[in-house]
Amino acid sequence: MQLQDITIRSVHPSEELFFKQLMTKHHYLGALPKIGNTIWYVATHQNVWQALMIFSAAALKCGARDQWIGWDFRHQYDRLNLLANNSRFLILPNCHKTNLASKVLSLCQKRIQRDWINRFGHPVLLLETFVDPTRFSGTIYKAANWHFAGYTKGYQRIRNGYSNEPDICKMVFVKPLQRNACNLLSRPILHKRYQTGGPRMKLTAQQMKSLPYFFQKITDPRREQGMRHRLKTVLSLSTAAVLCGMHGYKAISDWVKDLTPKAAQRFGCRYRNGKIIVPSESTIRNVLIRVDPQELDQALQEWNQTYGSIDESLAIDGKTMCNAIDETGRQVHIMSAVGHQSHQCYTQKKSVLCP
Repeated sequence: MQLQDITIRSVHPSEELFFKQLMTKHHYLGALPKIGNTIWYVATHQNVWQALMIFSAAALKCGARDQWIGWDFRHQYDRLNLLANNSRFLILPNCHKTNLASKVLSLCQKRIQRDWINRFGHPVLLLETFVDPTRFSGTIYKAANWHFAGYTKGYQRIRNGYSNEPDICKMVFVKPLQRNACNLLSRPILHKRYQTGGPRMKLTAQQMKSLPYFFQKITDPRREQGMRHRLKTVLSLSTAAVLCGMHGYKAISDWVKDLTPKAAQRFGCRYRNGKIIVPSESTIRNVLIRVDPQELDQALQEWNQTYGSIDESLAIDGKTMCNAIDETGRQVHIMSAVGHQSHQCYTQKKSVLCP
């Protein structure tokens, strides 16, 4: 078999079942479901399958990788989709040939940028992978000039967050797909070409815990009878959801429902019959409609003053309210200070213009 005759292509939908069967049978971690941005590749020689590869969404947390990139905590949540994880690499039985793995990996690296743009609408700047040192030494990745970034801490992602006890610390390898990848990923303002969706933030555990404190003095407009959730909890969850890019009651509610029990507890959600209870969409809507807007605005400004360092620069923007006329017949003009990184509105000042 000549290595120059090896070709790489994505797996056709009609071949996916066979692909999963091979991965389940021969890979020690088994098959991986298609969740989020995922591409399955197969390496062939004269139409005979030789190797299988899966590239999927990057890990949410990896200290060694994040330190190697050099990006800030507040940046990574909005930029993880610019990374891809080589989550499975399998050379099929009886196909192990000298330099075959390096050849397959090289071919994937050459085409994944184009495939990612065609399939998901945006490029991928960096590849990552995790190697179990009890089984492998990462020779393939070293030969392909991947960079060893360090070791994971060994905590595994489970249904309710992360495991309490560390297991095997994996080796972390990364591969930039262009020379300035780290610079692009870590710069304060992401280039427009790489921006996807609306602006989003990632809140730290301390920020989650602090939100209820700023809302505890707001007057609760609800009756005490039948009240299941404290006002400061509902407002904290709603604020956090909006900061993370959610718009509308439905989106806020869905974000709240997706929180892990540990995260929901940070906002003050209570347990009932051994299960964490979060407010429903109707509860969130009822509170946001009826709460005093001035008290809410004051609380949000106080929180912004405390955590305002998240933005490295502010933009001043002015808008004339087309149909807003005050009691003297003058038109209302709003000046706003908006954070470049978070897109938060830190303060607004109202003025009036003569007709």
